[in-house]
Amino acid sequence: MDNPKRIEEGLANAPHLDENQKNGLEQKERGVVVHVDNEQAITKEEEPVLIVKQKSKRVATLDAFRGLTIVMMILVDDAGGAYARIDHSPWNGCTLADFVMPFFLFIVGVAIALALKRIPKMQTAIKKIIIRTLKLLFWGIILQGGYSHAPSDLAYGVDMKVIRWCGILQRIAVVYMIVALIEVATTKQRPNLLKPGHLSIFTSYKWQWLGGFIAFAVYMITTYSLYVPDWTFSVEEDHVMKQHTVKCGMRGHLGPACNAVGYVDRQLWGINHLYSDPVWQRLKACTFSSPSSGPFRKDAPSWCRASFEPEGFLSTISAILSGTIGIHYGHVLIHLKGHAERLKQWISMGLFLIIIAIILHFTDAIPINKQLYSFSYVCFTGGAAGIIFSAFYILIDVWGWRIPFIWLEWIGMNAMLVFVGGAQGILEGFFNGWYYKSTDNTLDHVFNDVWHSVRLGTLLYVIFAQITFWAVIAGILHKLRIYWKL
Repeated sequence: MDNPKRIEEGLANAPHLDENQKNGLEQKERGVVVHVDNEQAITKEEEPVLIVKQKSKRVATLDAFRGLTIVMMILVDDAGGAYARIDHSPWNGCTLADFVMPFFLFIVGVAIALALKRIPKMQTAIKKIIIRTLKLLFWGIILQGGYSHAPSDLAYGVDMKVIRWCGILQRIAVVYMIVALIEVATTKQRPNLLKPGHLSIFTSYKWQWLGGFIAFAVYMITTYSLYVPDWTFSVEEDHVMKQHTVKCGMRGHLGPACNAVGYVDRQLWGINHLYSDPVWQRLKACTFSSPSSGPFRKDAPSWCRASFEPEGFLSTISAILSGTIGIHYGHVLIHLKGHAERLKQWISMGLFLIIIAIILHFTDAIPINKQLYSFSYVCFTGGAAGIIFSAFYILIDVWGWRIPFIWLEWIGMNAMLVFVGGAQGILEGFFNGWYYKSTDNTLDHVFNDVWHSVRLGTLLYVIFAQITFWAVIAGILHKLRIYWKL
């Protein structure tokens, strides 16, 4: 990587160079400066100043951050059962697993800003956005709708009466579509140059922030004003279907049983189409094994056995804010040319969001809650994403420490493949289909038996048979220039 002190950007109106001038310029090593995410390189001599266009390079931080998010997802999904402290918080609070979804949406927002930096034809751009959205929805329903039972069960198929319509990719699809369409629709309002001032980057993209504010307003008004009546559900207990009634009759409740987020999903999708294993089952009110999973208490409230959709409709509206924060970081990357200017914007906003979240949470005004995708949760995870993104930018793109993070870049460049094969357990399910005498004799059980510990065996299995394996596969595919893109 080039010496960061020599990196510059943003020079335009370059004089035309013929081939002889370019060839002669390429032979001069002194004074050549190339920026990692711009399309121009400049050569500084005493006279004249010559500017040469070179091929655009990928933003290494973007791939590394995306790769980190995928790795976090594999870790918490596969090891969360053995280490409850990194699994999703049963209700209020934030654990390692709770950062995964907003980190995905944050990096989607950053990528949208870079991908839609230039829009030659608006209709073509809109068509691509719609097609990509439909692809994400399709894969989301296949992977998380109940059709795939991998890796635990060697079976496929889903009863349409209980298919789950929502999920991770579905939420990413909706947020991507809305944020990208706003970006395309406001193309003519984009500034070529920012006005002086720290806040000019915000005012220059006011329509994107207006979209985020509308999503925030819809979520907050609905959450605190919608009346939630009593509701019923049926669940099988001891091979017998039993009906339960949950008493509500209130507004603005943020607990598990009577919140507006769950009510909207029950009305919109039907309770049979919601996630049947919600994290609230690990609350102390539901099990003595809290925060781990365990049998229900005899005096557990009836709602402990009910379904709840963590990627539901109303919470997805709130999630649009995570994408809006991400696209802001992308706009900063595009318009501000110096490392110090970018980091000043990114870090200050990240710290501001975290402070807002902490105040809201510890004053009990709006608790940090992933299941509800509360505003404080948006701020806390968005701020954390911004700080970590800034740290990656310093380490990788400013200081040039790319080698230690190259494996994250490889995973990030093939994120969809690793998500499907690794995070969703498709390849693991394929390997589990090859067993000796019993389905218990699979690779993950071998790790547990060798180490005589479920916790340690699970952790080592995830690190070596999952994360390390997919890093090697992604690296090989990168060398072969093979990428799965939607």
